[in-house]
Amino acid sequence: MSYNRTFAELEKKAVKWWPKELEVKVAAESVIPKLIATQDRFISILKLSGDNPHQVFDVLQASGMSANLFLKHLVILADYGGELIKRLGREFTETFAIDPVTNRRVMRYVFRGKTEVYEFQVLPVNGLGNTKLDIDGVSITKVVPLSPLYKDLIMILLHGATSDVAHLAALEKCEIGVLLGDEIAIDKYVREKYLYVSRITTGANTNSLGQIAQTYVLETLRGFLTQDYQLIRNGSIILNGYDKSDGMPFDVVVERNGKKIGIEVSFQVTTNSVIERKSGQAENRFRLMNENGFWIAYVIDGAGNFQRASAIGTICNFSDCTVAYSQEEIAILANFIQEKLNN
Repeated sequence: MSYNRTFAELEKKAVKWWPKELEVKVAAESVIPKLIATQDRFISILKLSGDNPHQVFDVLQASGMSANLFLKHLVILADYGGELIKRLGREFTETFAIDPVTNRRVMRYVFRGKTEVYEFQVLPVNGLGNTKLDIDGVSITKVVPLSPLYKDLIMILLHGATSDVAHLAALEKCEIGVLLGDEIAIDKYVREKYLYVSRITTGANTNSLGQIAQTYVLETLRGFLTQDYQLIRNGSIILNGYDKSDGMPFDVVVERNGKKIGIEVSFQVTTNSVIERKSGQAENRFRLMNENGFWIAYVIDGAGNFQRASAIGTICNFSDCTVAYSQEEIAILANFIQEKLNN
């Protein structure tokens, strides 16, 4: 059986988009792209909410933006994540006092130079956290109406920093409300914050998706191979002629009886330069592995990667086995591994 593929042969086998069984995991790693995509609408809501403290609720409902998505924007901008929300839930009764007249807990804060009082509608509640608020992972894609719980959290995240309890429960971070009524300041603050956040999270997001792709290949191979095949994630192979003493790195290394195969995994649904880097290294890595008596294989797929025909073609030319990203294709890779490492 031939394990060498041309670009055209590989593309015929490609799935191009994330498999159904991985969609939830991928969506969970894709929160930031969704926030970036809705940033302009979020900014518009803030800009139209400067007349009075409760105007934000009317504007939010009129905008059609889901309450959990709006809250997630505020959480990201205030850097008030899951642990702090849990802490707020635990410390809520110690943080916000009861109004003796209404017998409800209240937050006293400053809005455009005037002291205001917000009367909490449902807080405190048990189990306050990201899961209850539908702001974690794939749940951010749900459409959630504006409820009293969301109103309570929105007011805290907007005005906590100007409240008389700003020194408690890390509320000094919740400062966005001071910008309401100043459209230029809102625009500058949100875009600069998101630029900072996206710089941090883009790399992390790409890395997370890469880890999901690798895990799928590793676990699928484990299902096809017996336990005497050693599978090492992020492994390396020491090679004569290679310039790094700690060995040539691979996403997965498979070993058996001293024989080794290095496997590289790339799955990109959007264009990305990683495949170009792998292509540029392909000839040298292929030559060194074969000269040392080892083999190199690739799992390549994703609509973005297949826009880089020249890069994938080069990798196919300098590979002992190239397969796409499906169970059937990884079964072929497992056959290749068994053929090479059994002899």
